[in-house]
Amino acid sequence: MKNNRLILPAVILGICAIVFAFVLAKGLKSMKSDQTINVTGSAKQLIVSDLGILKGNFNIEAFSAQEAYKELSRQRPLVVSYLKSKGFKDADIDLKTINVYPQYNYSASGQQMGVRAYNINQSLEVTSKDVNKIKDISIQIASLFEQGLNFNVNPPEYYYTKLSDVKVNIQAEAAKDAMIRGEKVAEATNRSLGTLTNARMGVLQITPENSNMTSDYGINDVSSIRKEITAVVNANFEIE
Repeated sequence: MKNNRLILPAVILGICAIVFAFVLAKGLKSMKSDQTINVTGSAKQLIVSDLGILKGNFNIEAFSAQEAYKELSRQRPLVVSYLKSKGFKDADIDLKTINVYPQYNYSASGQQMGVRAYNINQSLEVTSKDVNKIKDISIQIASLFEQGLNFNVNPPEYYYTKLSDVKVNIQAEAAKDAMIRGEKVAEATNRSLGTLTNARMGVLQITPENSNMTSDYGINDVSSIRKEITAVVNANFEIE
């Protein structure tokens, strides 16, 4: 009977020790999995625009709407003819809707006193896959001012039409760079990189070539023919 009383506590202590060891091991494993590393990866790629757009507009003022429209009808064919002489076709030239705005006289107190003139404007767009051709015409078209034409042009815009495909690839490259950086850090501390727990894609930056511009909202440059697209990925990995 005495031996039985001694054996029972020993068995209970043994069971407790096993349970404690199990709980401790589980806790240590949990602590290990909670150790993570945060790294940022990036990737950059050069892209060359394959579509150019030049926008301009006629802006004519006359005493009557009829006179303004008559002058527009005189100037517009001259500009279109000039563009065609430089190799652009009808399909490349897009004439927009004509807008007419009355210009009013006002008294010293700001009261409207009637129409003093009419302003007519019409926008024109020239589009070409030959971006260098768009660049050249944006400079050369200034020669029309010598003919007294009221035609103003905006800076040309350059686009890359396959951007959606590039975005997918560049983000994948940035994620790969984040993993490589994480592996290097882990190796330096005699650890290994574990499972990816979280990843966040940053905004894409499309900037002129060799530019260091960035924006929290992303940049989409249309002023340059050659540009760079940069992707950033912020990733968290477990450390084993």
